Amino acid sequence: MFTGIIEAQGIITQVVENGTNRSFTVKSLISKELKVDQSVSHNGVCLTVETVTEEEHTVTAILETLQKTDLGDWKTGDVVNLERCLSWNGRLDGHIVQGHVDGIGVCVERKDLGGSWEYTIEFDEKFTALMIEKGSISLNGISLTAFNVTRNSFTVAIIPYTFEHTNMHQLTKGKKVNLEFDMVGKYVQRFLSLRN
Repeated sequence: MFTGIIEAQGIITQVVENGTNRSFTVKSLISKELKVDQSVSHNGVCLTVETVTEEEHTVTAILETLQKTDLGDWKTGDVVNLERCLSWNGRLDGHIVQGHVDGIGVCVERKDLGGSWEYTIEFDEKFTALMIEKGSISLNGISLTAFNVTRNSFTVAIIPYTFEHTNMHQLTKGKKVNLEFDMVGKYVQRFLSLRN
């Protein structure tokens, strides 16, 4: 479990293919604090730490993960958002994020408002029932509030701190993002589908 409050950014320093799997070596300020077998959110994708050095850690994505996220597009030099799992003795500053990406969205518009930024994201209409005005959305692992919600798009506003301390500054029109919809909404949708 995560909160969607990004702790650090990491840089992909190596990508290795092994059959249908892909391993990523990530350099970050928190890498040395990680432990093998620990869950860490990478752009909103929960991955297990396999090795740790003083500056880097390695994780592997299996075929299922590569097919449902943008990890298949990652290359050396890319910047990713990192968050360690939730500590239950801390504050829940964002919302409950599982690190289980539901699908990929595409940035269709980015507006610079001279102090903040707005991004409009399109998504698959099969997720329409999970989006509500002023509801929570995890975008590349970042806990954000959606507005201007339509059947297949929503907008988020980004403050300067988030713009500078996550990879949102690299998100431009046409780029993909990992989306995780609100867990409570998913349970409600499942409950209602079973009643019918």
